[in-house]
Amino acid sequence: MAYLVIRMRGTVNVPYWARHTLALLNLKRRFNATIVPEQEPYIGMLRTVKDYVAWCKVDAGFVKQLLEKRGKYKDGDVTRLGFSNIDEFAEALASDKVVLSRVGVKPWFTLAPPKGGFKRSSKHMYSDGGILGDNKELLELASRMV
Repeated sequence: MAYLVIRMRGTVNVPYWARHTLALLNLKRRFNATIVPEQEPYIGMLRTVKDYVAWCKVDAGFVKQLLEKRGKYKDGDVTRLGFSNIDEFAEALASDKVVLSRVGVKPWFTLAPPKGGFKRSSKHMYSDGGILGDNKELLELASRMV
């Protein structure tokens, strides 16, 4: 499984260590999203910047929707990447078989603010009534941002 990670907080007054970790995750601006594999180094990075991002496990259906609407391909087409269609590419991304930056797709997605606004606080952790950290409801929020 892979994680969908969305940066929810802005760029002002961010300490160097958090700014550096967010840059390693390709999350340089607010409402940028990326897909990272479920590996221990990435999980440690997510825990380090938990006050700035929200993440959850993602399925192939949502990855397909994200690639169709917000994906930017360097060569212009998925078939040039070695996949027969976008469904096969989305399944490979969701199951950690391929990484975005190594196949010719920009490793981040630029999202819009959610339609209808945030239903919970964007300054608190998910466990405290907010949206930051390991968020079980992030896919619903992200579908309003795509």
